[in-house]
Amino acid sequence: MAKAKRMYGCTECGSTFPKWAGQCGDCGAWNTLVETVIEGAAPPSGRAGWAGDQANIKTLAEVSVEEVPRFSTASGELDRVLGGGLVDGSVVLIGGDPGIGKSTILLQTLCAIAQRFPALYVTGEESQQQVAMRARRLDLPQDRLKVMTETCIEAIIATARLEKPKVMVIDSIQTIFTEQLQSAPGGVAQVRESAALLVRFAKQSGTAIFLVGHVTKEGALAGPRVLEHMVDTVLYFEGESDGRLRLLRAVKNRFGAVNELGVFGMTDKGLKEVTNPSAIFLTRAQEAVPGSVVMATWEGTRPMLVEVQALVDTSHLANPRRVTLGLDQNRLAMLLAVLHRHGSIPTYDQDVFINVVGGVKVLETAADLALMAAVISSLRNRPLDTDLLVFGEVGLSGEIRPVPSGQERLKEAAKHGFKRAIVPKGNAPKEAPAGLQIIAVTRLEQALDALFE
Repeated sequence: MAKAKRMYGCTECGSTFPKWAGQCGDCGAWNTLVETVIEGAAPPSGRAGWAGDQANIKTLAEVSVEEVPRFSTASGELDRVLGGGLVDGSVVLIGGDPGIGKSTILLQTLCAIAQRFPALYVTGEESQQQVAMRARRLDLPQDRLKVMTETCIEAIIATARLEKPKVMVIDSIQTIFTEQLQSAPGGVAQVRESAALLVRFAKQSGTAIFLVGHVTKEGALAGPRVLEHMVDTVLYFEGESDGRLRLLRAVKNRFGAVNELGVFGMTDKGLKEVTNPSAIFLTRAQEAVPGSVVMATWEGTRPMLVEVQALVDTSHLANPRRVTLGLDQNRLAMLLAVLHRHGSIPTYDQDVFINVVGGVKVLETAADLALMAAVISSLRNRPLDTDLLVFGEVGLSGEIRPVPSGQERLKEAAKHGFKRAIVPKGNAPKEAPAGLQIIAVTRLEQALDALFE
């Protein structure tokens, strides 16, 4: 093998240079050269352009499609987000704000797994004493889990080859460095090369690896975007650090469904599973209040009932404010325009504030009709019934479009005691769930009439 060669590549155009410079000589971009390593290998004699062994080509019919074996993490909500459990040799990246609970849930998980399989917790941010103190504070079993404090990736992999853990945690990837590069830990090149070595080790040894990743101010994972492409699963922790609920969402999963959601409650003994999140999010006032309505959102493979709140108030600004928490702000502006055009309800002189209770982020269009209902209720100061459920997509021409999994949403509403549901006509079942009156609508005007019957 030839000696590894250090080069500096431009993140804009891809050109490489032997030395670092402030400006790329090809595309002219500034501060885009990052350090990288190019490993050279001489091809065998008589095989010019050799790139390894001959590829093994099969037709799709010849490929084995056996179910990937999984093992449980001892946490039902974490297993749900992972797609049913942890896969041998998989690499899972967990991101979230500081203090949200990333290290806590991984320590809980590894202490439980260590009772059945060998496990290794590698920390680059804390000492072994700090990890042990947290485990004692959470009353976790501590007799099987092995803890290592190290930041050099070569030393970590060498130790892992000796210990042969079933599961390993790297906390965090931004503190890890490789001796092949001269840049500081946390840089783009260091994070990328360290993650590449860990992924290669996981695939070769069958060890499942959890990587903890920091996030930027915008909420995206820090470091190169390629890090998300290298791993098998990307999980995000959501929620307020001073709140009680934590949401774990899968945004990429090669072994399961994406947008699956796990709900946890933060207690003095760590993160506890919330098996019935609808009951938590529906903790409402006893009396009906204006601007509040319940909708059924679909998260991964299960329905979930959440409360949408709206506050509409006279604006004293030239441009009235449109503020959303848990919903898309641009979609709110579009729906207010549809409400004015097809419902004859103007809000151009009103400040509109929208909030999804519990810190849930609703990413689907089924919230359109519920959002409009909450806005109208607040604007007219008329409360909606507490046993009313609303969901449906609203088009630009005022039509109410059906949404996926309507039957499951209605069954979840009936299970929690709702008596009336305003839904798109395409989601109206042939036989309504017991005790639930279905009001099917096709136009926005029909929905507005049904809201205040």
